[in-house]
Amino acid sequence: MKIIFCGTPEFSVPPLQGLAAAGHDITAVFTQPDKRKGRGQQMQKTPIKEAAEALGLTVLQPTGLKDAAVVDLMAAMDADLMVVVAYGLIIPQNILDLPKHGCWNIHASLLPRWRGAAPIHRAILAGDAETGVAIMQMEAGLDTGPVFHQYPTDIRPDDTGQTLHDRLSHMGAEAIVQCVDELVSGSLPPAQAQNHDQATYAHKLTKAEATIDWTQTAAQIERQIRAFNPWPGSHTELQGEAMKIWSAAALEGADIGAPGAVIHADKSTLVVQCGEGHLQLLELQKAGKKRMPVEAFMASRAAWYQA
Repeated sequence: MKIIFCGTPEFSVPPLQGLAAAGHDITAVFTQPDKRKGRGQQMQKTPIKEAAEALGLTVLQPTGLKDAAVVDLMAAMDADLMVVVAYGLIIPQNILDLPKHGCWNIHASLLPRWRGAAPIHRAILAGDAETGVAIMQMEAGLDTGPVFHQYPTDIRPDDTGQTLHDRLSHMGAEAIVQCVDELVSGSLPPAQAQNHDQATYAHKLTKAEATIDWTQTAAQIERQIRAFNPWPGSHTELQGEAMKIWSAAALEGADIGAPGAVIHADKSTLVVQCGEGHLQLLELQKAGKKRMPVEAFMASRAAWYQA
């Protein structure tokens, strides 16, 4: 198949590599413009640009897709299919209509649940038992198009935003290759319309959500810590010290303090009262310091438990 590929972050790299390895003709790879990042504000390539260049593919980085020159360029490519994976730019209808078989999207949820920008994190945060990837025919609405196939996976008790991201990315690579193969062989079933009444929306993550609200239940806070690992993280202040919490375990128990109070501390344990239940902190990080297990964190905080 002659394919135009659109993607930007790390999540879109395995699908591009999978399609290339399957022998498809990747006519061009579209990605967002390079951006300055880090303390030195050095210009950095997007992950998909680095992957595409390693494969020897043509990379194009328009600031938008409404320009007539961009539309003409895509039209001249005469593609069979466009595959879009976390591209980050709105694709207008006149471009969706260009490829012979339209535009397909790899979406990281079981649609219509968790349409939108942050489906992986919202699924963990909500306590969903499973999620997955969907291969969808794109249309003008946000993740509203009909779906060819969905591929589920359980959300494991220890899944973080990062681990689930990586698993779904590789699942998406296998899924898109399978669906394109079915398209080529003529065995691809018709796309099925979504039930829009069951749709939920995965709002984009913000730094404002990173602060832990100790009035929530221990289970909710534990899910937040996993969902927001590695970004935007989960921040709090305990005993007057600001810190980030990377790992924790929810415990049942009678309320014995105000939400946010340290209710048990020793050389290897730190437990905080929540709105309901307790949270045992397992891995923490002070500002400007490295992540450390709770044992190392408490080694210099004897005052916390020798009152």
